[in-house]
Amino acid sequence: MLGRWVQRGVYSCPYAEVLGMTFTLVALIMILTQILQPTCIKVPLEGKDKNSVITELVALLDENGLIQDKETVLDAVFTRERTRSTGIGLGIAIPHGKCSAVRELVMALGIAGDPIDFDSVDKKPVSIVILLVSPADRTGPHIQALATISRLMLDGDFKKALENAQSAQAAYDLMSERESR
Repeated sequence: MLGRWVQRGVYSCPYAEVLGMTFTLVALIMILTQILQPTCIKVPLEGKDKNSVITELVALLDENGLIQDKETVLDAVFTRERTRSTGIGLGIAIPHGKCSAVRELVMALGIAGDPIDFDSVDKKPVSIVILLVSPADRTGPHIQALATISRLMLDGDFKKALENAQSAQAAYDLMSERESR
């Protein structure tokens, strides 16, 4: 488990209020590419709206054998989405949910060819969608992943390069290279 973390310092998640939680990340940063598999990245996304994109990313997790029950995952993510949009602004959405259909934190990434209306807090469409699903009884890794994603997305050059990735492997390689710094 500790192989997914690296010591870096103290960070606060700038999107904590939007995500409906408060936390401070102290000393350990999650390595997302140890959770994200290249086969769980979709470039470009086929969906043209929030619901179809979420469904598409959940299907990717299902196709890769990372979830036990697709409908349970969809219900968890859509239930969370109804409480408050996970379109956090700046062209980024992080739909997420907790449920019994996963054994550990899983992740999928989608890059939209054309920006998608996600009912974001800044009212702007999104082009980067990062889906997280975790077991209901394991909050720590879920929160750590949200914090790590928000930290990565604050790097404007990285975010722009990710938006322009032409393939799933290119997106994965960008994340891997950025995390190795």
